[in-house]
Amino acid sequence: MTTQNFKVLFVQTKNRLNKQNQSPIYCRITYQGNRSQFSTGIFVQIEHWDSKNQTVVKKSQNASQYNYQLEDIKSKLLTNFLICISQKEPFTVNEIYDRYIGKETKKKEAVVAYYKLYLSKLKKLVGLQIKENTYNKFVYVGNHLEAYVKLEFQKDIPLEDLTENFLNGFIYYLVVEKKQAQITINKTVQRFRTAIKQAISEGYLDKDPFILHKPKKTRKEVVFLTNIELSELQNYDFKQNRLTVIRNLFIFCCYTGLAYREMADLKKRNIQLGFDGFNWIKMLREKTHRPLSIPILPKAQEIIDLYMGEVENIFPFVSNQTFNSYLKEIAEIVGIEKTLTHHIARKTFASTVLLYNDVPMEIVSELLGHSSMMITQESYGKVVQKKIGETMKILSEKIQ
Repeated sequence: MTTQNFKVLFVQTKNRLNKQNQSPIYCRITYQGNRSQFSTGIFVQIEHWDSKNQTVVKKSQNASQYNYQLEDIKSKLLTNFLICISQKEPFTVNEIYDRYIGKETKKKEAVVAYYKLYLSKLKKLVGLQIKENTYNKFVYVGNHLEAYVKLEFQKDIPLEDLTENFLNGFIYYLVVEKKQAQITINKTVQRFRTAIKQAISEGYLDKDPFILHKPKKTRKEVVFLTNIELSELQNYDFKQNRLTVIRNLFIFCCYTGLAYREMADLKKRNIQLGFDGFNWIKMLREKTHRPLSIPILPKAQEIIDLYMGEVENIFPFVSNQTFNSYLKEIAEIVGIEKTLTHHIARKTFASTVLLYNDVPMEIVSELLGHSSMMITQESYGKVVQKKIGETMKILSEKIQ
């Protein structure tokens, strides 16, 4: 039986005789020049096999049963061949046989095509389990991935062709073409691998092709305001009201550790009287969805009292971009030789306000709303070491 490049042939192996002097009949499948062969389970006398007509001759005792069995094998193989054809994806002779015996076949998909499929599923989770901002970060990764595949391979490649070399090439592309810093590359690769792990769970891949990959460690210094810089900023008398407002909101975050989004969304209902008789900020951390409970220090309370009015939101809205733009202007006026951003206020809260005042690391982690203690230790471990160094220096001077 032949269909296009597909052929089914039954062959008798005459050199393999059983005790009844019978030889086995094998089924040989050929597709695009490649073969796969398996036993039909039928044994007949050598003279009882008609190779030209592909049948067991009638004088064989079980000829009718055997011929029906062979026709059934051919029919099922043809059916599975046509199923493979209908899927309009490349397939091999082994996949035809796997379908015939009921073995689950691996799904086929290309790298960029699957990533887009993953994005379409991820988008449905926006507002339910993830934020729009998180989804957009995965979109950026997809854009870089598609550009790299087009540049390097000219067309999409099968998921099953992914190797460590592909990932190394992608990283090289991010460094050379996109000028990404190592910390950004690590995030890009992490998000790409999230999609690949999903592909494994869905049956597109048998194993992680990047299992041996280890991201390069990055040592990023924590930038924060010292006590002196914080004091100078607090006490500076700005002539422009817009800078005064930004300074006040920045100082507020230096004493609460709120990220930009939490500061912008802070409402009257988030200010609650605590068990200790003092006001606390109670809200969900935007990034991790962890509950935040932050005691309001006196300086932070002063700023709340300054801006709390008739509307529900406590502070006037300023976009993050505008906020950071004004901070650079403020730093230049005050003489702070650091690139000020809103996030530095959060780091100042953790370092200058908390750790430098001997607040334990586990409490710092809780107040920052980190998802694990390890994140806090990785970020602020050096701050603690610096404080120890400064303390020991003072001690050495006293001893001398």
